[in-house]
Amino acid sequence: MATITLASVLMLLPAVAPASAPVDPAHRSLVVRSSSLLQNGQQVVWSVRLTTPFSPGGLAKDGRTLCLLVERVNRSVSGVACVAPPPKGRRAPVLVYQHITADGRGPGHVIDATVTRSASEQLSVSFLPGQISVGYGPMRWQVLTTLAAAKCLPVPASSTAQFCASYFPGTPALLKLHVPIPVGCVAAGGSFVSHGPTNRREIALTFDDGPWYDTPQFLSILERKHVPATFFQIGEQVAQYGPAVDRRMLADGDIIGDHTWNHADVAGDGAFAASEITRTAAAIRHLTGFTPCLFRAPGGAVSSALIADARSLGFITIQWDIDPSDWALPGTGAIYGNVVGNAHNGAIVIQHDGGGYRGETLAALPREIDTLRARGYTFVTIPQLLGLRLIYK
Repeated sequence: MATITLASVLMLLPAVAPASAPVDPAHRSLVVRSSSLLQNGQQVVWSVRLTTPFSPGGLAKDGRTLCLLVERVNRSVSGVACVAPPPKGRRAPVLVYQHITADGRGPGHVIDATVTRSASEQLSVSFLPGQISVGYGPMRWQVLTTLAAAKCLPVPASSTAQFCASYFPGTPALLKLHVPIPVGCVAAGGSFVSHGPTNRREIALTFDDGPWYDTPQFLSILERKHVPATFFQIGEQVAQYGPAVDRRMLADGDIIGDHTWNHADVAGDGAFAASEITRTAAAIRHLTGFTPCLFRAPGGAVSSALIADARSLGFITIQWDIDPSDWALPGTGAIYGNVVGNAHNGAIVIQHDGGGYRGETLAALPREIDTLRARGYTFVTIPQLLGLRLIYK
C-alpha cells in the first residue's frame, strides 16, 4: 500500500488557498504560538496556544480547521484529529478523528476525549492513544490549521500553490510513548465493597492466596483472552513467587491487592491486623514499585473496626458476591456453573490462584470468560469497577 506523506495529506482536506505574509488575520489560517503533545499516565495530552483568541464553535462557520496530524515514525500520515463544536446536548468541544490511508480519509467520528480551555486562545485535549489508532510506542505529530479558499487571500496567477495553511512545529515532532505502569491507586468512596455499580454490564474477576507456582498459568489465560483481573496476595509469598510475575501482572493491566502477610484472621483489628496489612503492602511495593490500596481479609472475616483500620491505612476492604468455593475443589464444572449462573452487572468473583492445587480453577477459567463475554459482559479490574484513580509512571 502506498503511504500518505505530510505533503500530500492536504489534498485530503478541504480546498484552501495560500496566504501571502503579512496579511490580515481574518484572511489567513490560524497561527499557533506554542503546542505540545505529552504522555500523562495512560493518556496523551495535546495542548495548543494560538496567537489570537478563537472559538471552537466558530471554526467551521469561519471556514477554519484546527487539527492534530498523527504521523508514523517514517513520517507518513496515519490520521488527523480536528477540534469541532459541541454536538447537540453537549457543552464542551469535541475531537473528531479520521484515519488516513492512500485511498483517502475514512469516516470521521468523535473520539472519547476531554477538551478543556484555560484561556480564549488555547485549549487542551486528553485521550487514550488507541483513540487515534496508535499504540504505546514512537509517533510523530504536527498541528495543522487551514482557512477555506473562499475566505483566504486570492492566489497570484503565477502561483501553483493550492492551500492556505500553517504547521506547528515546522517539521514533525517525535513523541515516544511508553507502556504506562501503575505505581499505586487511591482509595475513594465506600470503605467496604462487595459489588460494583449495577447499571453497567461489567464483572471483575479476582484471585486470592497468590502469588503461587501456577500464577503464571493464570496470567497466560488472561493474556490470551485479553482480560484484566485483580490479585490479592499474601505477603510472605511475594518474595518467593512474586517479583517477575507481579511485574508481568502490572504490565498486563492487572491490579495487585493486599491479602495479609500469612493469611491470618485479622477480624479483631488492632496492632496485629495493621502489621499484617502494612508488611504485605511494603513487600509488594519493594518488589514491584506498586503501592496497593485494596485489601481483602482472609476468608472474608471482617469487623467494622477492621474495615475502619484498613481505611485509615489507605485501603478499601473488598469482599465479593460470587464465590464458587473453588478452594474446596468441587470440580471444574461446578466452578464454571457457579460463576456463570450467578453472574450479574457489577459482580465481583472470588477464585484462587494460590494456596493449594488450582488445576480445576485453571480449567474452568477460559470457558467462564468465553461464556460471560458472549453474554455481553466486559471484564474490569476492581479500580475500574469502582472508578478509582490509578497513579502511573
